Amino acid sequence: MKFYYLKNLLPFVCLALLGACAPAKQQEAPVPPMDVLAEQYVKTLLRIGQYDSDFVDAYYGPEEWKPTSAPADTFPGETLLQELQLVQQGLMAQDTIGLTALEKRRIAMLQKQVLASITKVEMMQGRKLSFDEEAKLLYDAVPPHYEFTYFDSLLQTLDTALPGEGSIADRWAAYRFRFVIPKEKLDTVFQAAITEARRRTKAHYDLPENENFKVEYVTDKPWSGYNYFKGNSYSLIQINTDFPINIERAIDLAGHEGYPGHHVYNVLLEEELVNNRGWKEYSVYPLFSPQSLIAEGSANYGVEVAFPAAERIQFEKEVLFPLAGLNPKEAEGYYAILNKIAQLDFAGTEAARLYLDGQISREEAADLLVKYNFYDKDKALQRTRFFDRYRSYVINYNLGQELVRQHVEAQGGTAANPEKRWEVFRELLSNPYSASMLQQ
Repeated sequence: MKFYYLKNLLPFVCLALLGACAPAKQQEAPVPPMDVLAEQYVKTLLRIGQYDSDFVDAYYGPEEWKPTSAPADTFPGETLLQELQLVQQGLMAQDTIGLTALEKRRIAMLQKQVLASITKVEMMQGRKLSFDEEAKLLYDAVPPHYEFTYFDSLLQTLDTALPGEGSIADRWAAYRFRFVIPKEKLDTVFQAAITEARRRTKAHYDLPENENFKVEYVTDKPWSGYNYFKGNSYSLIQINTDFPINIERAIDLAGHEGYPGHHVYNVLLEEELVNNRGWKEYSVYPLFSPQSLIAEGSANYGVEVAFPAAERIQFEKEVLFPLAGLNPKEAEGYYAILNKIAQLDFAGTEAARLYLDGQISREEAADLLVKYNFYDKDKALQRTRFFDRYRSYVINYNLGQELVRQHVEAQGGTAANPEKRWEVFRELLSNPYSASMLQQ
């Protein structure tokens, strides 16, 4: 494979690095096959990952493709860009005549992934992009814009729903405190949630017999939960306990990080695309890429697939509330308010956009999160750390969820047809998709 790759890519390398090579002048350079381009793409991404620990979220491809030398003292951005651009040119030159729709989508998806990687390398070299430009190039999506007057109107609807006196934020903080999972009961509650999420998912999907996961509780992280997919159908799921965890987060995290969220998504991609089809580009998951919008959007929406509203409330009342020592009679009222608050979610995106575009300070961004998303001030400041580190990645959660829901429902996977919803959702999880592809 290595010899074949060098033989077929050499004319491209000569043209890029020397400007001219005698063989290239005499005849048109051969187009590298997709598997050759996929190998070069993976190897280049792994080298970029040596300079940014967040860049490669997961890798479970051939061990020999990993970099064998230590990273250079200075970031070799131009060399890495040239390698990605050669892959980009090879993808554009692919002959699609006679290819299946899925094979064509493979090419289109890899083109989008390569563009995102090129963009990220340029950002690492100092390229400045607006929030919207960055989101489009990295995640193949155009974030919606909302005026804060829209969120102000939503706040008014909460005024009468929340008990007590004082500001909406103060009343919500006092009310929500009644639904915190005691720390000593956190693991018991979370294990019950993820066990049920797994049971429900496996009732619909045949997953590999060896699929499994491990849960760890950590601190000092800018996120609330994280899935580290290790390959061979195995995940490490970490839950951040820096701040109190409310009862609704048990199912949210179990579904999002586990079943049918990130864990199942990665298991299916590994099984269907890497193992069965041999598409090695899916053995690496670059975090700052169109794949992340699908990953985060499907993980959020998957909670709803596994736990439709009425079934979720029933499970919460019968199992999780008692395990946490909370009053099940309060569950329905609590979730009614949570559903209203969820409508304010895009306010956080607006805060991130203004902050990252330099229009407001960190303190002002945190204040917006306190006002519209009801963060405690300390947790709001923690969230701005997430903005700093992951930037426009924040769109992948709410916009991703909306686009995934619209796609699944357009294929007949509505709440009224849950079996169809599971079916369409699985097809989405196990095939190449990006935001723009969902909207076609």
